[in-house]
Amino acid sequence: MTHDHDLVLRPTEAQTAAALAPPPGRTGGDLVVETLHSLGAHTVFGLPGQHALALFDAVGRSGLRLVGLRTENNAGFAADAYGRITGEAVPLLLSTGPGALMALPALAEAAAASAPVLAISSQVPTPGLGGGRRGHLHELRDQAASFREVVKSVHTARTPSQIPSVIAEAWESALTAPFGPVWVEIPEDVLAAPTVIPQVTGMDATPHELAPRPELTAVAAHWLANASRPVIIAGGGVVRADAAGKLKQLAERLNAPVVTTFGGKGAFPWTHPLSLQSWLEDRHMTDFLEDADVLLVVGSGLGELSSNYHTFFPTGRVVQIEADLGKLESNHPALGIHADARLALQALLETVPEREDPTAPERVRLLLADIAARLAGQDVTLEQGLLGSIRAALPARSPSFWDMTILSYWAWSAFDAEHPNTMHSAQGAGGLGYAFPAALGAALAEPGTPVLAVSGDGGAMYSIAELATARQHDLDVTWLIVDDGGYGILRAYMTDAYGTPTGTELTRPDFVALAGSFGVPAATTTPATLREDLAKALATPGPSVLVLPTTLKMFAPTHL
Repeated sequence: MTHDHDLVLRPTEAQTAAALAPPPGRTGGDLVVETLHSLGAHTVFGLPGQHALALFDAVGRSGLRLVGLRTENNAGFAADAYGRITGEAVPLLLSTGPGALMALPALAEAAAASAPVLAISSQVPTPGLGGGRRGHLHELRDQAASFREVVKSVHTARTPSQIPSVIAEAWESALTAPFGPVWVEIPEDVLAAPTVIPQVTGMDATPHELAPRPELTAVAAHWLANASRPVIIAGGGVVRADAAGKLKQLAERLNAPVVTTFGGKGAFPWTHPLSLQSWLEDRHMTDFLEDADVLLVVGSGLGELSSNYHTFFPTGRVVQIEADLGKLESNHPALGIHADARLALQALLETVPEREDPTAPERVRLLLADIAARLAGQDVTLEQGLLGSIRAALPARSPSFWDMTILSYWAWSAFDAEHPNTMHSAQGAGGLGYAFPAALGAALAEPGTPVLAVSGDGGAMYSIAELATARQHDLDVTWLIVDDGGYGILRAYMTDAYGTPTGTELTRPDFVALAGSFGVPAATTTPATLREDLAKALATPGPSVLVLPTTLKMFAPTHL
């Protein structure tokens, strides 16, 4: 009698022949490349280094597209954005020691934003592992320790035969909800070692589904169906789970107003009658949320920015759906449902009945009117006008990437993303220099779609070298640099707190001339001409730079 498992284990003649005569000249680096290709990777980011030469040699002989940026951190930001746009695990290839450490801020942002970056780094030769101090170039006492508390998981391959399984394990980890960056280390001698291991094919690293427990969604459905004033907070988990459509269905069935967090921009239609938009940094909104008798939080940990700087204290029942177990009930007691947002929303849609509430749209309208009235007394028409010009010029489906700068802080609350997964910023970890290299990664993910990056002049200097990358790959990215002569938001914060700013004023280049030296078209714009200039730049293929000399201010905070 023949069993199914006998058929699975018996190789074909062709497989046997291939195994006995693998392609000559292959190394551990080839095993990395073959594994990545077998898992579905097409594009890799990174910079070569001495200990990683065998890996990059293998990439150069493969069909993978290598995109090399000018610093490891910027390569990490580009990989992060590629992963956010595509939902794929994105390889980031790094070399030992300083090169690896240069990517730490980017990996911290990927961790905070749940971006699936697969960082693969070389290591010192195997005899130098385990804490021995042999004096290798780039040697660290424990390189993985520098990343262990930043990334989702850490993996090490100590022999060539371990490489395929280690990378597949890391790949699965990166793409299992919650998404996140992972770290793989492979010693230099393992990457360079010749191998007779057969060519890697048929790898499988299917991520695990994170389904909700039915008894929990049954309780949540009961609470929501019987609520008097239900409200939904939609976070970045809704966007990452591609669950915006299910969120809209549930909100309409419940007649529940929806506010999106800054990471969840676009998860709910901005102009919908139930849309509270994203005005989380406003006391009117905080009071409205506190008044909810049932608050459904989907894909958010209700952290600092999503809670008006921890001044939000719900008075009703809270249901929190969150894929990241560490964020579940981390700020407020709740009915915690550890699940992927899409699967949990689907479970609620299967059990929640229609709920009538003709007052909900009017309550939303009155709240937004209160917020508008508060802003009207603050002389912020310049800032509001700039956001309006950008929205009018930017095609609806074009991604935008925002650095840590005053206009971005405005955009978190006031910019209509129009569609899910089109507005991204560095508000997860809050580091400077994110916008432009991330926009380059997005342009590679969606060729032919114009992409916008927005930076201040201080943040722009972190990634000015990537103008060379944009030109080298002829990427359709328009970079808007708001030039106020320094770190504008820090200038404002220090002035408010201490009376005098320190270290915030910057000597900066002529950005137009500097961009021109890279062969990138550039021009100066004004608030009055921004819409026209930006639309023209976005419609022109290839990279471009617009410089907007102006000083902006933030709307008055309500959490102090």
